[in-house]
Amino acid sequence: MAMVRYLTPEVMKRLVTRDLPPAHYTFKIESFSKIIKIFPGDKEPKYDSEVFESGGYKWKLSFYPSGRKEWDGAGNISLYLVIEDTDSLPLGWEVNAMFKMFVLDQIGGDYLTIQDDNGKIRRFHAMKTEWGFAQFLPLTMFGDASNGYLLDDSCVFGAEVFVIKCTGKGERMSILSSPITGYCRWDIGRFSAVYVESLSKEFRVGERKWELTLYPRAVSTDDGESYIKLFLSLSDWETPPPKGKLYAEYTLRVRDRRVDGEHVEVTDCNWFSTSTRGYDYPKFLSLRMLKDSSRSLLANDLLVVEAHIDIISVVKKF
Repeated sequence: MAMVRYLTPEVMKRLVTRDLPPAHYTFKIESFSKIIKIFPGDKEPKYDSEVFESGGYKWKLSFYPSGRKEWDGAGNISLYLVIEDTDSLPLGWEVNAMFKMFVLDQIGGDYLTIQDDNGKIRRFHAMKTEWGFAQFLPLTMFGDASNGYLLDDSCVFGAEVFVIKCTGKGERMSILSSPITGYCRWDIGRFSAVYVESLSKEFRVGERKWELTLYPRAVSTDDGESYIKLFLSLSDWETPPPKGKLYAEYTLRVRDRRVDGEHVEVTDCNWFSTSTRGYDYPKFLSLRMLKDSSRSLLANDLLVVEAHIDIISVVKKF
């Protein structure tokens, strides 16, 4: 861009262009050459835009067509963002915001954009109600018709203001020095007569309530066999206050009740949260294996399901 020959190195660092217009406010000035003439000779030319709203606060733009002399803006366009309606704000107020200023290249159709110190957040308060650029644009560059900023004696400026509001929300993750452990034994009698899903009683591990769901005859689409499907989940996420997530290692088991029996079990570890309350194991135990007479997985038509849980890490919201 040939235009950058007018800019100081400090301004060049903040220089970008884009084709999208300013998101929050735009103002067009017609008959630019006449603006300075309407001000008394002893008064610095300045134009304040109408008030606009962004981020829940009211703002205006202060435009100095011949520069803000007290801030070394002579020979430049000066442009400032000013917070308005401060009397309605509470005592000791402060507003943190990032902002961008724009000028339209009316030939190319894109906007020259200047952002304060690579997106530095500025703090507005009772003693500092404005921030901006004394040297927003050199008048030599602005007045060069080939740049398109002043065309047919008209120009277009704009601003975007993004207020940074601290919600106080967050989370704290901790790895426990000693895991929180828990155990559940679930006896399901007359198992051969169980055809629908069954839900265990809730059991507590740490601050959480858990439950097991068993599906006695889940047919696999892979091999057509029937399996016992197990699902381990947390059951108390809807209970206020909102819960944080946790990381747990666990073992789910169907006991072989012979001495030194060969249990069927799976050990896993996962994060549990409001979006992922539990994990299922659709092929936990095939009914063919369950009925294997060489084992004692269903002695006396009693199925014994166990869960061992170790909570390793917790994340709490604040």
